Amino acid sequence: MGKHRVGKINKFMNYLIYFLVGVVQDFLTTLNWRYVAKDKVLPAMLFSFLTTAVGMLVLYNIITQLDPNRSILAILVYSLGITVGTFLAMKFKVGLKN
Repeated sequence: MGKHRVGKINKFMNYLIYFLVGVVQDFLTTLNWRYVAKDKVLPAMLFSFLTTAVGMLVLYNIITQLDPNRSILAILVYSLGITVGTFLAMKFKVGLKN
């Protein structure tokens, strides 16, 4: 495989990772909101911490590791993942049972 092809595969994998992390982050956020609404303090605290840590780590990575041209696309891909995470969390009723 040529260097150019390997570079494209690595870029694609980076974007895929940002997408998947966005999905997971918003799934965690939705669970957090559900636990807050049900006054379940410890799970709400845990999911709040996880959501914040994931979001900050991703944004830190985007800002420090990517060049300006790829950063915008990475943020958009990450945001799309967050959108899908909301959809999945709304479809699957995790955290709703008493």
